[in-house]
Amino acid sequence: MYKNIGYLNGLNALRFFAAYLVVIHHAETIREKYGLFDLKEYSLFNNGGLAVNFFFVLSGFLITYLLLKEQIQKGDISIKKFYTRRILRIWPLYFLLIVIGTAIVPVILDYLNSPVEIPYSFSEAILYFVFFAPFMVNIIFGHHLLEPLWSIGVEELFYIMWAPLFKFLRNNILKIILGVILLKVMILLLLIFQFPGSVFLKVANMLQFEAMAIGGLGAYFLYNCKKEIGSMAIFSKAAQIVFIVFVVLRLTGFKYLSSTSAVFDILWFTPILSNLIIDFVFIWLIVNVSLNNNSLIKGNMKFFNFLGNVSYGIYMYHMLVIFAIVLFGSKFLNDQGNITSTICFYLLLTTAVIVVSYLSKKYFEDKFLRLKSKFQGIEK
Repeated sequence: MYKNIGYLNGLNALRFFAAYLVVIHHAETIREKYGLFDLKEYSLFNNGGLAVNFFFVLSGFLITYLLLKEQIQKGDISIKKFYTRRILRIWPLYFLLIVIGTAIVPVILDYLNSPVEIPYSFSEAILYFVFFAPFMVNIIFGHHLLEPLWSIGVEELFYIMWAPLFKFLRNNILKIILGVILLKVMILLLLIFQFPGSVFLKVANMLQFEAMAIGGLGAYFLYNCKKEIGSMAIFSKAAQIVFIVFVVLRLTGFKYLSSTSAVFDILWFTPILSNLIIDFVFIWLIVNVSLNNNSLIKGNMKFFNFLGNVSYGIYMYHMLVIFAIVLFGSKFLNDQGNITSTICFYLLLTTAVIVVSYLSKKYFEDKFLRLKSKFQGIEK
């Protein structure tokens, strides 16, 4: 029933909202750091990590479905074409940001004698970025201009292993998916109890292969589903209300709820378990929004499709835009009242990051994406 999906409706809206959660998370962190009025105390502005989790689940879902579809329709998986699609989609903007963030921006900041800090030198960080380990730059140097790139490195490392596993162990796909989830849980348990606070635990927490495997599990379920999604109890309107309320509370109220209820404290802050719960909720959300005709969430509107199409750029460019606003607009913003300052900041940030992302996609990324068509599967 779901073995030949060409396009999944509604996912562009989810992409944009997830990207924007990352934007406002970093915006408030940076406003706080540089002495601007901030909203850091409110839960909604602290969900960047949760949004990245969503991207991991979504990526695993789409990539796994693509591989399942290719394997059945063509009888084999072309690892070369798989890697080529990923390279054309991810690498151009990824490496452009590396050049901007490690070679160009530091020179400009030095020339302007700016208070904005780059905590690493070019020689200290470049190899981590080039070999898709930007998460190590985060661990070693802390917050920085290219901080969002860490998740791109994690995805690239996952892609390197995922396609060959599907190609050469095609009869054990479900075991592979479950095995990755179980192995990651076991590694985390070992590190938490034996090496708490170690760099190994930090790396393991960032390599969220289990989130992508959970997305893959959702794709496997969908691909082998024999009846309509909307007819299943877990996608009924009552179930939708429960899951949607869960996500809204997680995004907006977890600090308050966790201080008043042990149940919410367990759901939100239990190591390993909390992340697994939200990852499974995310895969439910993805399937529900994209394939349930009775979904309470409708995201397939032109406006959201446009924003979703440039969401990769929004995610990648937003730190540059935030730092530019802080660098050139701090005095103006500090002279305003708290409400006026916040409104001006977010109007400028939102407009600028969307415009930059649109221009980047139209005049830079699309040049590579047009080449991608000859290697195409499901839209990612």
